Amino acid sequence: MRAGNKPCVQQRRGLTTRMRFRPVIVVPAAGPGSRFGGPLHKLLQPFGGSTVLGATLRHAIASQLPVVLVTTAQCLPLARGMLALRDIVVLDEAEAARGVGASIAVGIAERSGAAGWLVLPGDMPLVQPDTLLAVAAALQQHPIVYAQHRGRQGHPVAFAAELYSELIQMKSDDCARRVMLRYPAHGEDTDDSGVLLDVDTTGDLEAMRTAAERAAG
Repeated sequence: MRAGNKPCVQQRRGLTTRMRFRPVIVVPAAGPGSRFGGPLHKLLQPFGGSTVLGATLRHAIASQLPVVLVTTAQCLPLARGMLALRDIVVLDEAEAARGVGASIAVGIAERSGAAGWLVLPGDMPLVQPDTLLAVAAALQQHPIVYAQHRGRQGHPVAFAAELYSELIQMKSDDCARRVMLRYPAHGEDTDDSGVLLDVDTTGDLEAMRTAAERAAG
């Protein structure tokens, strides 16, 4: 989204104002990022005037929905500059090694009284605030909602509060997919191609930087 795009900003503010239903955005960001390589973690790589994780959090915060970040000590300095400490869960090395499913479960358990949860991986800095709000709004009508671009499933993936007891039991990376197979899932169409783009390799990051520059230009 371009800075100064006032109609989009006004639209987002209007949607946020109308939404009394406020699910929590859970940002899992505790993985080792081993496929990326190099001395600097992929989440701390420069991106869009910040870092990969910083840009992801910036968009989540801009939605004005509540946010909880599940991360490790190496990302804590960055996170503390953007979120209150109560909105950050820091895992130790053993806890982080349990995988993204377990990190998601921790984040959901931290906000057990929420109306629902949107899972937005920390390595997806191009997902726009309006996309998050659209998925959140659709969650009022469906037990599971995912962002969908040109027929392809992406993130965020949102879960209704009624699924809490199953979600907090997630212990492996495929547990969320299993939950999605058990309940009706709605694909919320969006023009936001960022819902399909995450950072696993240096090539992914370069392609994402190019896409961001093109969108801003």
